[in-house]
Amino acid sequence: MRRRDFIKAIAGSAVVWPLTVRAQPGERTRRLGIIMGAAREESETKARIATFLQELKHLGWDQGRNVQIEMRATAGNAGAARKYAAELVEFAPDAILAIGGTTVAPLLEATHTVPIVFTITSDPVGNGLVDSLARPGGNATGFMTFDYSLTGKWLELLKEIAPSVTRAAVLRDPATPSGSGQFAVIQILAPPLGLDVSAINVRDAGEIERGVAKFARLANGGLVVTASPGTVIHRDLIVALADRYKLPAVSWDGTAVSNGGLISYGPDLIDQHRQAASYIDRVLKGEKPADLPVQAPNRYELSINLKTAKALGLIVSPALLARADKVIE
Repeated sequence: MRRRDFIKAIAGSAVVWPLTVRAQPGERTRRLGIIMGAAREESETKARIATFLQELKHLGWDQGRNVQIEMRATAGNAGAARKYAAELVEFAPDAILAIGGTTVAPLLEATHTVPIVFTITSDPVGNGLVDSLARPGGNATGFMTFDYSLTGKWLELLKEIAPSVTRAAVLRDPATPSGSGQFAVIQILAPPLGLDVSAINVRDAGEIERGVAKFARLANGGLVVTASPGTVIHRDLIVALADRYKLPAVSWDGTAVSNGGLISYGPDLIDQHRQAASYIDRVLKGEKPADLPVQAPNRYELSINLKTAKALGLIVSPALLARADKVIE
């Protein structure tokens, strides 16, 4: 089964929002909060939640029997993240799953005691979320997406698949530490590759459309789509703009390639949420986040859309194709 079909199947089995259930009489109930930085309707978010809940059930935590769950989705809104973090802490959970780095800081402001397991989070040490990867030290631990050095790989892939590119517009969220961090590293690594970089903010659709249209007025341009809730929420718009203006684009998000984007390089986030269930299981059984090391991805996936490459007039080298984990023809 193709990955896109698998995601649709999983998404179709995802929970109905909001999710609050009761345990059977006589059994001890644990409370679990879940907060996510993306929109609740986003297909990949539903797939990750479904995978997490399936693995949690496999580990013995069954909705309606011994676990009660409250979910919130912020859709990239910082104000909503603070509001929902406070609501989940008020729920008095035994643990909280925080999906996306933008949800973790508001939770840590709201509580220093409730155990937090995070996913899809960049550079948790640099962003002050944990003391170290090996010894987190506080009430949070989890699974990081990458360190900022990975952003250099996106630049290399852009030059490899589109050698004529000399200008790169970096789509980033300036309101988040990871948005600023990714762009800072890209600025350092771009000159040796012969790339001049500029930023396009992703706070809303209009800002993205205006920024890409302005950037596309000059030749030899390409896009780098960094990791943030905004680039997920506006994924289809970014893919459409890249197609409209004939701009080669590299993304951290493999779903963008499945939806018509050119190339991506990033972690397997479905598997990350399967692993997150094991950490939640350990926390619910009494282990402390401070004693659970932050985990980096086991592997990164390279995806290429040959149909999009052909539409852009690009020839993908055999060497690059040989490295790809997924090729769409």
